Amino acid sequence: MTARAENRADRWFRRHRWPDLGMFLAILAVAAALRLPDLADRGMWDADQGRHMLDLRSFVLDGQVPLLGPATSIGNFHHGVLYYYLLAPAAALSHGDPVAVETMIALGGVAAVAVVGWLARAIGGPLAGLVAALLLAVSSSAVSQSIFIWNPNLVLLSSSIALAASWQAWQSGGVRWWVVAGAAAITTMQLHILGILLTPVVGALLFADARRCRRAGDREYLGRLGGAVAGWLLIGLVAYVPLIVHELGTEGSEVRGAIAFLTGGGEPASIELPARIVIVGLRVLGWPLTGLITASPAAALLSSALVVALAGALVVRPQNEGSLRIAGRWLAGGLVWTIIGLAVGSASLAVVVPGLANDDYHAFADPMVVTVIAVGLTSIAARGRPGALRAIAQVGATLVVIALVGWNLATQPPSIAPDGGWAAAQASATRVVKASATRPIELSSLPTFKGDEALRMPLEAAGALPLPASTGPSARPNTVQVVLCDQLFRASIGADCGGPAEDLLIAGGQPGTSAAEGRLIDRFTAAPGRWISIYMP
Repeated sequence: MTARAENRADRWFRRHRWPDLGMFLAILAVAAALRLPDLADRGMWDADQGRHMLDLRSFVLDGQVPLLGPATSIGNFHHGVLYYYLLAPAAALSHGDPVAVETMIALGGVAAVAVVGWLARAIGGPLAGLVAALLLAVSSSAVSQSIFIWNPNLVLLSSSIALAASWQAWQSGGVRWWVVAGAAAITTMQLHILGILLTPVVGALLFADARRCRRAGDREYLGRLGGAVAGWLLIGLVAYVPLIVHELGTEGSEVRGAIAFLTGGGEPASIELPARIVIVGLRVLGWPLTGLITASPAAALLSSALVVALAGALVVRPQNEGSLRIAGRWLAGGLVWTIIGLAVGSASLAVVVPGLANDDYHAFADPMVVTVIAVGLTSIAARGRPGALRAIAQVGATLVVIALVGWNLATQPPSIAPDGGWAAAQASATRVVKASATRPIELSSLPTFKGDEALRMPLEAAGALPLPASTGPSARPNTVQVVLCDQLFRASIGADCGGPAEDLLIAGGQPGTSAAEGRLIDRFTAAPGRWISIYMP
């Protein structure tokens, strides 16, 4: 940004601080309005949500302190336990109410809007901060990952803090900000294992800071910087104390699981690396701006191309000097690193499975994408002397922002989740309890590798204590068998839900037998494609 254009904008905002603050608060109000209402209905509810709430309830109600976080979707190991510790206050104050936990996650999404606005403002000025905050506030992807319970959904906030604190440390020379950045990067890594890719992005700017001070001969600052790094490492060690305790008691089961996964070749890849890089790149760059790539491939392609063009402009334009060019290189390099790292380390991201979207995994890159868009647009719009070219640039930048805001407002998550959310799960549990008529309840799930926690948790919240699952006719007397079946996994199950698959399970897996005949007392769809069948002994 030229000094003249930058100063003009800065002078206006300095003279009008209250309107600046008012616009920022209005954007946060929009973010809250899009995230907080009707969470019991809007937040999706499935096995992951039930499992996480069961773990939280055991923690805050029964005093069973977890040492591991949620299981990963690949390999025999887990994410960090810090996820449960962060959500524990909401669970404890609400006596294990999922809506309270969803509310805490939604508030985290609102906070992320503020932090990303701060990051963009620090790099590109007040207008860039407002644009970044607005884009993230209305982002349908950011809203969707703020309204249900899942460990990747807190990554947006922690990564925003890590990046904003890093830039603040670089600009201000305050080494304590590096401790904040390190702690936030560790939190990101704990929340989702792929968040480890953010640490080198933060570390790159830290290395540049150390190199800058070494050239200046500032030994005092270098010493304080070393202390900040030591504090970062200490925080990391403390964060992984629960894991260390677990490993000492289980002969290193997590480490062994991770090693077995890595030595086994990691995730199987059905697509070659160059193609994976392209697909993952479109997902990473398009996700916070236009949503899931399969929902609108054209929109994903256009938004990704916009990010690439603006990142390139920030890096190569000769007018960009000093901190703006450094920020452009840092953010663009961080996105390139993220895309390559994900393409190599998470081959599943190259395949989009309907109903199993996993773009939340790379939400740690969302602040970089949104900041590049906001800083790039406002920088281009402020270029050159007043005249026709600048007017065209300003109109073009405004139209892009309007188009992105309009697209996201038109593609917001539905007012009721496709599976009905927690409210529907409660209704299903009530129906099962009523059908069981005080008899013991035994749960089973199809496919067998998918847990039954989506129903087990609301049953326990309702006061029922379901028995462990069986894989055939129950040997327990007077027991009601309840089978959950997810049609999404029909190929793995080998039969359709809604009768054939469940009857076969209850019959002991023997086709053509009549063991299940006459015992079905109720069957209903808890959500589209998800059936619940209730059998009497």
